[in-house]
Amino acid sequence: MERVILHSDCNSFYASVECLHRPEIREKPVAVGGDVEQRHGIILAKNQIAKKFHIQTGEALWQAKQKCPDLVIVPPNYNLYLRFSRLARQIYLDYTDQVEPFGLDECWLDVTGSAVKGNGMAIAKEISARIKYELGITVSIGVSWNKIFAKLGSDYKKPDAVTPISKDNFKEIVWPLSAGDLLYVGRATQRKLNSRYIRTIGELANTPEEMLHSLFGKWGDVLYCFSNGLDTTPVGKFDNQPTIKSIGNSTTTPRDLTNNEDVKIILFVLADSVARRVREQGFKARTVCISVRDNELSSFTRQFTIKHYTNITSEIAQEGMNLFLRHYRWYKPIRSIGISVTDLVSDTIVTQMDLFSDEKSRVRKERLDGAVDWLKNRFGNYSVQPAVLLADRQLSGFDPKKDHSIHPVGYF
Repeated sequence: MERVILHSDCNSFYASVECLHRPEIREKPVAVGGDVEQRHGIILAKNQIAKKFHIQTGEALWQAKQKCPDLVIVPPNYNLYLRFSRLARQIYLDYTDQVEPFGLDECWLDVTGSAVKGNGMAIAKEISARIKYELGITVSIGVSWNKIFAKLGSDYKKPDAVTPISKDNFKEIVWPLSAGDLLYVGRATQRKLNSRYIRTIGELANTPEEMLHSLFGKWGDVLYCFSNGLDTTPVGKFDNQPTIKSIGNSTTTPRDLTNNEDVKIILFVLADSVARRVREQGFKARTVCISVRDNELSSFTRQFTIKHYTNITSEIAQEGMNLFLRHYRWYKPIRSIGISVTDLVSDTIVTQMDLFSDEKSRVRKERLDGAVDWLKNRFGNYSVQPAVLLADRQLSGFDPKKDHSIHPVGYF
């Protein structure tokens, strides 16, 4: 039996929820963003009216204001968005237990076995109607036989639409699209493809797999499968979804970062928040990832897996800084930066002793971090701080743990 996969994407999710709860701004251009004065500092979501002014997700608030002086910017309310995300998922679970979240506002559903409810299009239309009636927001849904094309379907027509992509029509719908529309084809990959005159998904699909492998390694094989509709990745069962796959924080900096010392301050503030959250959740992690965006909005991510699991603030900060020093060449000042950890395990995991590391020192650092956590929980985030953060209070004077960011989970 051919699979029936849906991808449901809540339209302009943050902005839609805000407009639902604030009737006075529904007919105005609205964006959800951070603090203009502190430059925390980018557009997270915008409503349909704001899109008419070409407001872009990820651009600086001041740039958006230049395009649309009447733009209403509201601060993010993550608890409210989490509530609506849970409500939407409860509706999805009425149709299948194979519901795989992709961030707060997107989910894949495998409804192959939901014969009681009819075919995929009927189920998608019913879900769309229920979301609109029960939650007051809209979704766009793609219907296909694999996850990649289902997501392309939900992106194809917005808002409030259902788009089927079948084996009969995918070459007409999918192949003319830009290669950059394919999941995980970022700017760097797209530039590399364009340099080989591969500009559309169809051109990518018709490129010999051996050539893609020579250009991208194993990732080239994945691109070939994605573009040809050969992806067979299953939709995970909702009960089997890990509660947390990664823990991270990012920030748009109060001013552009121009040297390594600036970056060190920001990374330590972010690493402190990440490590505290790791410890609060009872985890340790082994892979550290950083994301960097310059002042022209070009970005990259890098990650490194260390030998041992850790929840120590200084170790996470140092690994993040090491990654930065290895990979950034200061062609441009930095606008925003983030750090996250993955490969999470319980902090009760048995530790393998390492002859080449000072385990007693690591135990002392863990105890010190625990004491500092207690002080900060009781007396506030700024009650105890390392000296490195006192060098520039403009850079270090924010609390990412309080004003947390929520990142989408990975596909694989």
